[in-house]
Amino acid sequence: MSKTAYKRATRVADQIRMEVADILMRKTKDPRVGVVTVTDVELTSDLRLARIFVTTGPDEKQEAGALAGLTKAAGFIRAELGRRVNLRYTPELIFQKDTTGPRGDRILSILHQLEEPADTATDVPILPESKDHHGNN
Repeated sequence: MSKTAYKRATRVADQIRMEVADILMRKTKDPRVGVVTVTDVELTSDLRLARIFVTTGPDEKQEAGALAGLTKAAGFIRAELGRRVNLRYTPELIFQKDTTGPRGDRILSILHQLEEPADTATDVPILPESKDHHGNN
């Protein structure tokens, strides 16, 4: 009777993502961590290890500072998470840079270019008349 497509680890990972984002926004005082966005959480099936993927600003120095701040605050974040999420073991938190952002930005820019209307009629290709399967117009 259990659903195999949506495992418990996936549900818990979603909850951890929301809670960690809230903790970072409301509880942490480190200014380096203020520019961080939690994008995804991968949780092992035994719920003992959580890889938390984050994005920061475009500046590499800012990114390094944010990851250092997160690593330093990991114990505090884990303790706060343990108070908020009812699990037998609070997972160990590993913060990693999310590298899917630039790829997603590129895809979005391509999609926006496709949505732009053509400026002139010459931009629209003229196609020959198509005929149906019987040779009729």
